[in-house]
Amino acid sequence: MRALLSLALPLSLAFTTTSLHAEPIGEVDTVFKFIGPDHKIVVDAHDDPKVQGVTCYVSRAKTGGIKGALGIAEDKSEASIACRQTGPISFTKPLPRQEDVFTERISLVFKKLRIVRMVDAKRNTLVYLTYSDRVIEGSPQNSVTAVPVDRATVIPVK
Repeated sequence: MRALLSLALPLSLAFTTTSLHAEPIGEVDTVFKFIGPDHKIVVDAHDDPKVQGVTCYVSRAKTGGIKGALGIAEDKSEASIACRQTGPISFTKPLPRQEDVFTERISLVFKKLRIVRMVDAKRNTLVYLTYSDRVIEGSPQNSVTAVPVDRATVIPVK
């Protein structure tokens, strides 16, 4: 068993996409597992790479047990997002009307968690959507949040 678990970490790291923009904030256990880690809800912070002063907090389920320890579990397609202004908002360059901000693999091969930024130019607001997709069939479960930008700061759009 120890040999199996010693292989689990390198295997799980090989199939996990990490991002320089994701920072673990915390987690809570939801189901106790006798073997392997417990099932959890994890919360990560994602700073928007093109919008200074906006951070998105995403909570999602993380599967434990033996499959979770080996990195081969498929996490549920349920996530929640809350994006907030965490400092003065500024833009490095014009934004496309819609763009993927963050993508993370949540299964061995087929499923990804995504955060998409949309610009609502009429209301001078940034809208963030999180959902998961699969190669064959995605999930309609999603969560949306919006960050209004002060009218004195126009959102530059491509």
